[in-house]
Amino acid sequence: MHEVNLLIGGEDRTASDARTFVRVNPSNGEIATRAAAATLADADAAVDAAAKAFPVWSALTPTERRRRLLAAADLMDARTDQFVDIGVAETGAMANWYGFNVMLAANMLREAAAMTTQIDGALIPSDVPGNIAMALRQPCGVVLGMAPWNAPVILPTRALAMPLACGNTVVLKASEGCPGVHRLIGQVLHDAGLGDGVVNVVTHAPQDAPAIVERLIAHPAVKRVNFTGSTRVGRIVAEHSARYLKPALLELGGKAPLLVLDDADLDAAVEATAFGAFFNQGQICMSTERVIVARQVADTFVDKLIAKTRTLKAGDPAASTSVLGTLESVGAAQRVKALVEEAHALGAALPLGCKVEGAVMQPTIVDGVTPAMRLYRDESFGPVLTVERVDGDDEAVRVANDSEFGLSSAVFSRDIARALSVAKRIESGICHINGSTVHDEAQMPFGGVKASGYGRFGSKASIAEFTDLRWITIQTGPRHYPI
Repeated sequence: MHEVNLLIGGEDRTASDARTFVRVNPSNGEIATRAAAATLADADAAVDAAAKAFPVWSALTPTERRRRLLAAADLMDARTDQFVDIGVAETGAMANWYGFNVMLAANMLREAAAMTTQIDGALIPSDVPGNIAMALRQPCGVVLGMAPWNAPVILPTRALAMPLACGNTVVLKASEGCPGVHRLIGQVLHDAGLGDGVVNVVTHAPQDAPAIVERLIAHPAVKRVNFTGSTRVGRIVAEHSARYLKPALLELGGKAPLLVLDDADLDAAVEATAFGAFFNQGQICMSTERVIVARQVADTFVDKLIAKTRTLKAGDPAASTSVLGTLESVGAAQRVKALVEEAHALGAALPLGCKVEGAVMQPTIVDGVTPAMRLYRDESFGPVLTVERVDGDDEAVRVANDSEFGLSSAVFSRDIARALSVAKRIESGICHINGSTVHDEAQMPFGGVKASGYGRFGSKASIAEFTDLRWITIQTGPRHYPI
């Protein structure tokens, strides 16, 4: 069992009332982590510590901030095994998923480090004689980051990296689903020498989440909020942020469509679909939840997809036969199973059945989904892929857009001009042509539209999210005033 405390002002602290909570390993039911259950006073203390550290961190030269962030990236890589050990136990994901998480998260720190000298402004022509007008970007203060358990190193690191590069200090509200992993991220950044209070981590019991979140957002020193998670919770975060006039960046749920046009390379489309739908048990915001396939090639495509899916097995991540790991909890498995069973009762076909045992759900294909089924609209966040057969590109686009979500998407076609035309009509923040819906790189503008949120993470795109743009003028000569 792993034990973790809060990280506040560079100190390892128990909760002020000494309470703790546990995270259970979904694979075996054993306690994976016992973590400090922060109080409202602890939440205040974390923000206060970040506010105290802000003047020193924000005054560092860009090169010094870069040096410290690069040291953190190297240290994160060096502690990959520790992230894997803690993370596999907390969430039941495969070791290779955690290895990828650490690699990409470390690269996010490196990309952020490269941005410290790119936070620039502009000279703006003024109509006032002798007036020099400038637009300057400055760090805004304390940034609150909130991230989920499903990409447990990538998403919290993303929540912190660019805010730090821009000169802000941060508070990470850890997910109750992986408190050990999120606390380790804070420790890595602290051990790399960023400075006491520059990064603070608050862990909390699940039942305390609503009060902790509102308290953190409400604190006067918090100037920006970023949240990655479900659309349901994102709406709550947005409401709190609006109430306290805090700008928020929200990356929320998804129900990514993958469109297979009639001229697609079906083998390539099958590989991308299986990876996008089932990797990490479909617990990725970009996961391929819907495949929309031209009727002329649908039967062939589905046959190939079934054959591929038969080779992918979910199970205990320690088992040699397991490729996909487990879902994050037994409750999650039952929720996803209920969606599939309802679709089947309403006429959808299950060519591979629906096999659930504990927190393990085998990859499931639901062929013939219709708008009458909850699975048509609800994000499953599990290893479930629906198949819809369409006639022509226009219907494919219409069906793809018939969703409240708009995060990631993909189009497969041998005709790139045709695919690009289709991609431009899909309502999503991200679209990949002849590639999986699951694709992330540190330097890319990442975010969605509609109920998938607003704002963009990713290097240059997020500078505007985490800085204040100020207009400053210098009057260099006499100025005429009308009175």
